[in-house]
Amino acid sequence: MKAIILCAGKGERLGELTKDTPKPMIPIAGKPVLEYLIRLCRKHGITDIAVNTSHLPEKIKSYFKDGTSFGVHLRYSFEQELLGTAGALNNFRDFFTETFFVIYGDNVTDLDLSAMLKFHRAKHAAATLYLYNEPLVDKKTKSGVVVVDAQGKIQEIVEGPNDDDQQRLAEIPAEQKLLNAGVYILEPQVLQEVPSGFSDFARDIFPKLVKKLPFYGFQAPCYFKEIGQLPRYLQAKEDIESGRVILP
Repeated sequence: MKAIILCAGKGERLGELTKDTPKPMIPIAGKPVLEYLIRLCRKHGITDIAVNTSHLPEKIKSYFKDGTSFGVHLRYSFEQELLGTAGALNNFRDFFTETFFVIYGDNVTDLDLSAMLKFHRAKHAAATLYLYNEPLVDKKTKSGVVVVDAQGKIQEIVEGPNDDDQQRLAEIPAEQKLLNAGVYILEPQVLQEVPSGFSDFARDIFPKLVKKLPFYGFQAPCYFKEIGQLPRYLQAKEDIESGRVILP
């Protein structure tokens, strides 16, 4: 099984923490965030992993090398200019010839990837997105919203909703309005829709494909923190270092 862990962002919202350290390498309990994601992948039998890099790439490569000591096989790309979450996959087109995971490198989670894959296959999906509830999704929120039906099929993806979107979304039951966590399972056919250059899955690719291909949202109880902002990083750090959360 294969995956790509997206690690090219500069992490500017984390301030001094990422001035001399790539965002996926900031530490929690003595290990870089990226190590937890690699260990999670290995736990679920995902051992061929691509990593895109941009900011201070040698600090990632010198720590993980080819991945052997972590029980996986790693391959890297370097982006002189950022290519976006979807555009990053263009450097690995020959690598992704079968079902694969896309995982954002600023996630800290113990999500059951095996259960998510089982769901994806049962639905015969072209794409499955891990989605989570957020009680603040209402007409005032500006977060991207994923609308699902009772079977978990994604009906609409609204990234950066405007005022008209907000009014329309306010009429949809709260349990059908979820947030994109940045963990995907994709079939290779999705890559046919990714252009050269910069593109973003949530903004550029998924909204166009959701009516063309079977897209599903997977929900499951798990620990999940996106640590791209300082308060969330500090919370994840406290959760793990206190022992309240045990990651693979």
